[in-house]
Amino acid sequence: MTTMWIKRALITIGMLAVAATAQAQTVLKVGSTPTGVPFTFLDAKTNTIQGMMVDVIEEIGKDGGFKVEIQPMPFSTLIAALTSGKIDIISAAMTGSPERAKVVDFSKNVYSYGEGLVVPAADGVGYAAVADLKGKKVGGQIGTRYLEFLKAQSGAAQVNAYDSLADILRDVSNGRLEAGVGDYPILAYNLAQGNFPQVRLVKSYKPGMIGPINIAVKQGNKELLAKIDKSLETMQKDGRLDAILKKWGL
Repeated sequence: MTTMWIKRALITIGMLAVAATAQAQTVLKVGSTPTGVPFTFLDAKTNTIQGMMVDVIEEIGKDGGFKVEIQPMPFSTLIAALTSGKIDIISAAMTGSPERAKVVDFSKNVYSYGEGLVVPAADGVGYAAVADLKGKKVGGQIGTRYLEFLKAQSGAAQVNAYDSLADILRDVSNGRLEAGVGDYPILAYNLAQGNFPQVRLVKSYKPGMIGPINIAVKQGNKELLAKIDKSLETMQKDGRLDAILKKWGL
C-alpha cells in the first residue's frame, strides 16, 4: 500500500508541476494590423487577426517558449504602442528602416518586396516609375515609407495620407484619387480576390523602394530578439517559413 501511495503521490506532483509550468508560460502581446492581407488581417469568420506574419510569430512563440496574444491596431500606431510598453512585439508588414531602427530593434529579414501602383481601371497608361505621377492626386498610407517617398519623388500635385490600403483602393475606385501606392503583395492580393473591380494594378510599374519586412521588439530587449532570430533561422532551414509563404500565396 505504501509503495502504491508513493507512486500516486509522485504522479500527482508531476501533474501539478506540468500544470504550474503551463500557467507560468509567458504571454507576449503582439501588435498586428487588421487591414494588411495577406500579412495580417481581420478574419470576419473568426473575428481574429490572421495572416502570414501571425503564422510566423506563432511558430516563433513555439520555438521560444512563449504564447502570443495578437493585438489589432492601425499601422501608424504600432511603433508608439511598442515603445510605450502596450505591446511586446510588432509582427506586421513593417520594414526595419534606418529611421524606425532608431527607436526599436528589428529581427532578421522575414520577407522582401517593393511598392505597387494602382490607378482607375479606365486609366490605361503604362506608368513605369513614381515620377510618372507628376501633377496627379495620389494617396499613400500613414506610417509607411511610401508616403514620404511620394512627397519627395513623385512631383504629385497632391499627396493624401490614409490609415489603410483599403481606404486608398476605395478612393481610387470612386475617382477621388488618380493613383495610390502601397505594399505590392497587399494590393495584389486584394485585387486578385475580385475586390475593387474599378481599380487596376499597374504591371509596368517598377518599384523604387524594395526592402524586407522584419519583426520588431522594444529597443534593448536582446533576449527576446535573440529568440526571434534563432527561430527565424531554424524556420528557414527546416522549411516552415517557406510553407507559410506558400500558404499565403507569397
